[in-house]
Amino acid sequence: MKAGFIKTIIFTVISIVLTGCGANRYYLLSTPKEPVATYTALGKSIGVQQVSVPHYFDKRLLAVAQSNSQIHFISSAVWAEDMGMGLTNRLIGHLQKTFHQPQVYAYPWDTQRQPVLKLKVQVTRFIAQEGTVYLDANWEIENLQTKKQHAELFSTKVSTADDATSIIESMNVAFSKLEAQIAQRMTGF
Repeated sequence: MKAGFIKTIIFTVISIVLTGCGANRYYLLSTPKEPVATYTALGKSIGVQQVSVPHYFDKRLLAVAQSNSQIHFISSAVWAEDMGMGLTNRLIGHLQKTFHQPQVYAYPWDTQRQPVLKLKVQVTRFIAQEGTVYLDANWEIENLQTKKQHAELFSTKVSTADDATSIIESMNVAFSKLEAQIAQRMTGF
């Protein structure tokens, strides 16, 4: 009977370990969504600088604001990628799909030819607080041939539940709104 009891305990412990009780969950924001609107190709190559994100993403844990001056990190919700690179890749994919144009690259790239347009995005706030995800950013597009520039501010908020999965989904929605604004404004540039 002791051997059966020990086997049961060992089996239970192994089952708990294998099912991930208390294990981390890994999240991505880098997968581009299908664009709501698409446009004809710009006919200009686009270089996208790495998206700048707040330093609270450096820990690779999901941050939630407890107040305007305090954040909490959810230790079981881990970013599976560097957020700056992930959002850059997502934005590149979105612009490629939106404009039916493969010539959208990370800037600078290792070719002899410079892009015609250069896009720079700085995210200044991207965090959940009290049932809302906030995304504040500024972005700038520059024609490297004519030196013409256009800059805008962006701000949105998306409702969310308090669990990590809901927060991540609301962050996806918020970033999709930023992508849509950038693409729409680029059509006239």
